[in-house]
Amino acid sequence: MTDLQTKVLETKRLILRRLTIDDLEALFALYRDPEVRKYFPEGTLTYEETKEELEWIINVYYGQYGFGLWATIYKETGELIGRCGLLPWTIEQRPEVEVAYLLAKEYWGQGLGTEAAQAILDYGFEQLQLARLICLIDPENQASVKVARKIGMTLEKEGEIDGEPTLLYSRSKQSSLSQSSGSTISQTYPGGRTLNWHENI
Repeated sequence: MTDLQTKVLETKRLILRRLTIDDLEALFALYRDPEVRKYFPEGTLTYEETKEELEWIINVYYGQYGFGLWATIYKETGELIGRCGLLPWTIEQRPEVEVAYLLAKEYWGQGLGTEAAQAILDYGFEQLQLARLICLIDPENQASVKVARKIGMTLEKEGEIDGEPTLLYSRSKQSSLSQSSGSTISQTYPGGRTLNWHENI
């Protein structure tokens, strides 16, 4: 399939399209980089672990939800430079959808993370009609915090997920169609994998 056949959305500099099994090598190049994976509790992934995640994205996220993590293509070169998208979770028995973004380090500091995140947020609100979106961020990952703030998210609470300190940023869709906080999500999508959230008091 071409990028156009699997395209989900497009920005000035990026195309976000569905991942395919052909993206395994490029995805593995991202996932084995310790700098790119610095703020992921599981750290870098092996080739087999990357393959398992890619298959999960294709079979479960796309198959069950119709969305998930997408290949992030730099238009100028046609190269896969990241994987960004929407992740379904269940947190404190509540269905949530996270705006997620990860780019190769060569493309950091160019505003591409914000460009991708803003487009994903707009897609979630406008195309999927989600009432609320979140970001889950390691407190030390200030670059991701800045992206979340730039797309209009605010810090809702601090806690831990599986013992790892985590900031939960959120933004609700300001629309008369979505005044019931979170109900649009629960009516349309079952919750994703459950995260064990413990609030910091």
